[in-house]
Amino acid sequence: MGDMLVATRETGEEIARFDVSEGQEWCVLWHHSVDGFEVSDCYENREGRMVLVWSHLPDFAAGLDHIPGRGRQVTDGQGGYFILDIDEPVPGNAYVLRPGAGAVDHRLSMGDRVVSLSAVAPRERVRIALIGTDDQ
Repeated sequence: MGDMLVATRETGEEIARFDVSEGQEWCVLWHHSVDGFEVSDCYENREGRMVLVWSHLPDFAAGLDHIPGRGRQVTDGQGGYFILDIDEPVPGNAYVLRPGAGAVDHRLSMGDRVVSLSAVAPRERVRIALIGTDDQ
C-alpha cells in the first residue's frame, strides 16, 4: 500500500485524501488574486518524502517571481514561465495553507481528480501532509 496525501482543518477534520504511489505527482492550483490566471505548484512522492518539483506561473505578476538558485526558469511559450528542477523537500512532509475565498479557488489536483479546498475551508488553516502508511 502507498502513501496518502491528506488535507485537514485545524480541528483534524479531513477535507481530502489521495492515494499517492512512489513517484506520483500532485499539484496545488489557484488563481492569482489580482490577475486571475492559474498558478501551479507541483509535488512528487519521492521515497515517502513530499518534494516540490516544479511551478508554472503564467505571468510575471505581483508576488510571483523566480528565486535565483532555486530551480531553473524556462519560458512556457505563452508569456509565462515554468520553474523546473526545484527538487525541494518539504520539511516534515507537511505545510499549512490558508485557501483563498471565491475566485482564488485553491485546489488539490492529482490526475483527473480535483478537490477545491477553498470551497470547503475558505480562509481557514488547512494542513496538507504526505503520510506514510506506517505513520497512520
